[in-house]
Amino acid sequence: MIAHSVDDPLYYLFNFRQVLSWVGRRYADLLDHDEHSFIRVFSELPVPAQALLVRMVMRKGEWFRRDKLDYAEIGDTDAALAPLLVLGWVTADAPLAVEQLWALLRKDELAGLFTGTVPRPRASKADLLEQLQALELEPRPLAQWCPDFPTLILHWSRQPLCDRLRLLFFGNLYQSWSDFVLADLGVFRYEQVAFSADSRALRQRSEVDLAMALHQCAERLEQGAAPAELLAALAGLDHSNPWLVRRRARLLFSIGQQCERAGDWELALQVYADCAHPEARIRQVRVYERSEQWQPALGLAQAMAQAPANALERQALERMLPRLARKLGGPPQPRRRTSAVTLIELELPAAMAALGVEEAVRQHLEQDGGVVHYVENTLFNSLFGLLCWEAIFAPIPGAFFNPFQAGPQDLHDSDFQQRRGVLFDTCLGRLDDGSYRQAIRDCHAAKQGLQSPFVFWQMLDEPLLEQALEHLPPEHLKACFLRLLQDIRANRAGMPDLIQFWPGQGGYRMVEVKAPGDRLQDNQLRWLEFCHVHGLPVAVCHVRWQATPA
Repeated sequence: MIAHSVDDPLYYLFNFRQVLSWVGRRYADLLDHDEHSFIRVFSELPVPAQALLVRMVMRKGEWFRRDKLDYAEIGDTDAALAPLLVLGWVTADAPLAVEQLWALLRKDELAGLFTGTVPRPRASKADLLEQLQALELEPRPLAQWCPDFPTLILHWSRQPLCDRLRLLFFGNLYQSWSDFVLADLGVFRYEQVAFSADSRALRQRSEVDLAMALHQCAERLEQGAAPAELLAALAGLDHSNPWLVRRRARLLFSIGQQCERAGDWELALQVYADCAHPEARIRQVRVYERSEQWQPALGLAQAMAQAPANALERQALERMLPRLARKLGGPPQPRRRTSAVTLIELELPAAMAALGVEEAVRQHLEQDGGVVHYVENTLFNSLFGLLCWEAIFAPIPGAFFNPFQAGPQDLHDSDFQQRRGVLFDTCLGRLDDGSYRQAIRDCHAAKQGLQSPFVFWQMLDEPLLEQALEHLPPEHLKACFLRLLQDIRANRAGMPDLIQFWPGQGGYRMVEVKAPGDRLQDNQLRWLEFCHVHGLPVAVCHVRWQATPA
């Protein structure tokens, strides 16, 4: 499947047809009668009606002014609209709530419509809405709001169905129809992975329904819905599908955070206890602390210490346990001392602050010799992505299910590496036999510009690539790559800002840069500790700006 050329005025219709065909073939057993009927009836519509329908699908919302639906490639809008009105997919007499009317009408139209109804018709549009809401007016068709309004207000009723079809195609609802256009323009290019019969994001109808419910709850949370209402909507909605488990965990974690902001400690604890998010247990302890429930906080922290779920928990426990012991009157417990790190103290001219602290330090360090690059998280991630491209994009069942994926769906699953064990062993084995340099160069040339969850093409130009391959020992690369695979979500960030190479001399150094008043973040501390344990040269540079003469 490829995106259609945007040089064709009806490119969007071609792409929509491809989606319907793809979903109809691959998900026929999951579609309900309404969805099968929609796909069939759509194919029988005249081309102008199809095009107008897709235009509405691609726009935001479900309500449209007829005078805003004129498109040159469609021609007569009323003729194109007629079959959609007959089907009932579009209606011109649906009841409009005040909020919908307010969103569709201009300020002057609202003022004219409600003159004599509201006390301040010439107020701002936002104030007009408040005045109208205070009247508690019932929804009604436009003809009852204003019999002689100069255009129709149309309601497109099939958007939820089209969202379900989009979900089945992409496997998510954050990708949109514009992905086709971006692919055609060359903005985004994707690795082409073979699809098997098992390559489907959702495999049961219940999974489709749960995915839509999670999406709707997330939208309601953003709109300010009460956490208790969302939890009631989620009650009983659970599944073993890994993608849905992760999505539900992220949503519950966000709901828990909202409970914390509202000071509802009891509900926050209830939410986190049911949440599989990697930080959920840490937040439980913090909620106990914030509500001064010291004994339960210590009990949970001690239970976590018996089997920390991840590096985040281990790091948090090093702070929480001594703090809680003090709160309960126990003997002082010294924190585990962090490893010594090389420090660089710099006082730079205040004028260099305009460059940004990382660039200022980069320029200063280059004066001492060597070549310094600002890389942060990009270099080691990119080298990993290039060396292990074959494993990352392997056609594992359930990992790829549409042509517009930047990476595998199971990237953050606990068994991501295990499912590709032989492939990763082969890729990482090249670091042992010395063939890794050519393998990385070949992949850099062959896959240039393709979307990847690891490779930062704009940052990794050929000079930086060659310097990295020349100066970074393979044992250091392997240690970093294995750490990435232990927990991709947590370990792909926090790496030092700069890397310094000394061409002709060999060797390198990573440098984490800290501006005045800035401090090391938790993920940065974890990377520094890792570098110390494995012998990777790293320093932390603290910057001060020289005082401007009076």
